[in-house]
Amino acid sequence: MKSKKIVLIFLTFILILNVISLTYWQTQETARVLRYGAQGNDVTELQTRLNQLGYYTFRITGIYGWRTQAAVRNFQRDYGLVVDGIAGPQTWGALRRNTHLAGATGPARGFTDQEINLLVNLVNGEARGEPYIGQVAVVAVVLNRVRNQQFPNTVSGVVFEPRAFTAVADGQIWLTPTDPNLRQAVMDAINGWDPTNGALYFFNPETSTSPWIWSRPQIKQIGRHIFAY
Repeated sequence: MKSKKIVLIFLTFILILNVISLTYWQTQETARVLRYGAQGNDVTELQTRLNQLGYYTFRITGIYGWRTQAAVRNFQRDYGLVVDGIAGPQTWGALRRNTHLAGATGPARGFTDQEINLLVNLVNGEARGEPYIGQVAVVAVVLNRVRNQQFPNTVSGVVFEPRAFTAVADGQIWLTPTDPNLRQAVMDAINGWDPTNGALYFFNPETSTSPWIWSRPQIKQIGRHIFAY
């Protein structure tokens, strides 16, 4: 009996170590390290968040130049981080925690908890594994549709419109989200961040076979998705 108890304790310890390890590596993947000379959507997100806090007041270019580096250093100094001008996991974490707008953990701007949870489920189904800015972009497409007369004027109406989203068609919308950043992505979109510049559609160019979606005017690609009008 005693030996069984020891085995059970040992197995529990191994399980806890595996969970901690998985969480650590997921964190490392989510927070890409950016430094002077970097370019891309992650830099755009970085500049946008620094802009929200007043550290970066220039045109958002997606290029990590000396102005972005200086803004990162100032942010790091003010928030008690290592001042090296490099946006690593700790800097990303502090930025994302402090760019939540007021009320960002609950209903915002007329959105109910049910609508926010539905958006979290949708982005989990459609953009799981995408860069953070790409997850915000997917939510922005939904909100752009809600405001557009060609689509239903409610979140649920847009999400469940027939053949609108793959995640609804294949049931992935009902998967339980495990990424804590998804809710923040939803709130960032609700509070006005639209990385797509008004897109109404998105698709994966590697899997899409619809000639119609390819005919839409394309805006940009973020992660694996192309966003279009």
